[in-house]
Amino acid sequence: MAAVDGGAGTTSLLILPDVEAVLALGGAVVGIDIPLGLPPVGPRACDVAARARLGARRSSVFPAPLRVVLGAVDHREAVARSVAASGKGLSVQAWNLVPKIADADRHVAPGAAVAEVHPELSFATLAGAPLLTRKREAAGRAERCALLSGPFPDVAGNLGRRPRGCAPDDVLDAYAVLWTVRRIAAGTAEVLGDGEVDETGRRMAITV
Repeated sequence: MAAVDGGAGTTSLLILPDVEAVLALGGAVVGIDIPLGLPPVGPRACDVAARARLGARRSSVFPAPLRVVLGAVDHREAVARSVAASGKGLSVQAWNLVPKIADADRHVAPGAAVAEVHPELSFATLAGAPLLTRKREAAGRAERCALLSGPFPDVAGNLGRRPRGCAPDDVLDAYAVLWTVRRIAAGTAEVLGDGEVDETGRRMAITV
């Protein structure tokens, strides 16, 4: 799912198969909700900072997996690799993200104009405080849609006309990422992290 600026205050929604297809759109700035820079051991400073900022909603930030797990064929092997490298395992939730992380790792070159964005952190920044509602519940969807309707007047209409097979919270997350992309383009975005890069040269940072 991608939300795309169409100019003249309009936006559109697209369902795309992978990161390569997103990059093929040719946007000057791209934001994706996928970890890019991956640590050799231990948590990333940006994940620690994001969890601290989200407070009660900190559980929405999964620690990025170690780079060594990308070549694992299943969860058991990923856990073994992670334990060997850091002494810590890998949750099933984090393992389920690994195929998307590996896809991004193949297609996003170090130094590319692609930012790692966490939607819940974007919502918290837009609202001025972490949201206490859950995005998969009606109240949470309504709150997030209301927040986005300021910068994106057509969000409610596009949410109602969302592509088949796309969940409402996926649409809202895509718009939250687009909100941060606009901030990057305007030079007002904030970058969480300690400035470190991973062994491939990718920044370990979350932009909001």
